[in-house]
Amino acid sequence: MTSSNTYATIPDLAGKVILITGASTGIGAAAALAFGHNKARVAIHYNASEEPARQVADEVRAVGGEAFLVRADVTEPEAAAHIVAETVGHFGRLDVLVNNAGGLVKRTTIKDYTDEYVDAVLALNVEQVVRFVREGVSHMRAQGGGCIINVSSIAARHGGGPGSVIYAAAKGFISVATRGWAKELVKDGIRVNAVSPGVIMTPFHERYSTPEQLAAMQVTIPMDRLGTPEDCVGAFLYLASDRLSGYVTGQVMEVNGGQYMP
Repeated sequence: MTSSNTYATIPDLAGKVILITGASTGIGAAAALAFGHNKARVAIHYNASEEPARQVADEVRAVGGEAFLVRADVTEPEAAAHIVAETVGHFGRLDVLVNNAGGLVKRTTIKDYTDEYVDAVLALNVEQVVRFVREGVSHMRAQGGGCIINVSSIAARHGGGPGSVIYAAAKGFISVATRGWAKELVKDGIRVNAVSPGVIMTPFHERYSTPEQLAAMQVTIPMDRLGTPEDCVGAFLYLASDRLSGYVTGQVMEVNGGQYMP
């Protein structure tokens, strides 16, 4: 994890309650630490990675934030309601929901599509996000506003790499839904935006991409390097801050080293 002194300090984030799904590793963990550095109160969701999640919580506290751990499998139908209720029960409110949890499941070509595979990808990348938005909005409306930050992907722009079309399409759903939710919720004082990472070196690519595939991706990036989770945190801090992005909603912020320029 990068030293906390590399993060911007944004005063209006202090004391805000931030729920980040999938926050034990990768982009979610980096975002949690950045919010902690800004003295936010961070609910760190995890599923299988308990020890990494506890380490993230310790680091958040060490840099001046508050941390609360909540465990659940987001693909379970009741998980979103449980996680949001636990967060609000602990901190008393919910200011920012970061829908970061998601994954490729596996690389699969058309001939090997099964109903079970498609269902698994959609459950992990679409259905649970819809539930979190529903549950989060119910609390944000009651308290007079809030902010939702979804995580899309550069794959939503170009259809994904080999064997990842269904994942890319699921992320396309997230980008489109972000714009629709932003329009529906603007009257409630709830801003909805998305961060769309490019090729970021996280457990995602360590699990699903070979060194050869990563090298091929790198040559398509004008900055000539793969991204890091820390490269993404500025986008989350900006979008969570009413002072900095109070007039920004329905946007998908690309963080990809110039690999895709819409």
